[in-house]
Amino acid sequence: MSVQQQLKDLLQNQVIPDVEDALDEIYEEINSTKNAPAELKEEVEELQDFKADLKDIVKDIENGDMDDEEAQEIINDIKTAMTQGEE
Repeated sequence: MSVQQQLKDLLQNQVIPDVEDALDEIYEEINSTKNAPAELKEEVEELQDFKADLKDIVKDIENGDMDDEEAQEIINDIKTAMTQGEE
């Protein structure tokens, strides 16, 4: 499996679903309160932008616009972020 395919699989099967789950949790919190804090609304916007960026990366991979080195850097960044998130 190519590095690009590994990245695509990681994004589609783990990272994007995790972002969607986080958005769902925030939406539930917003819906449960009458006056949602501005921080929650900002977090939703940031996560939506992040999700759009991730989908753009998937499109770049599908269009052949990403080389092995760039794909590996992104994989490494994701793994680092995931490891830090577990701590």
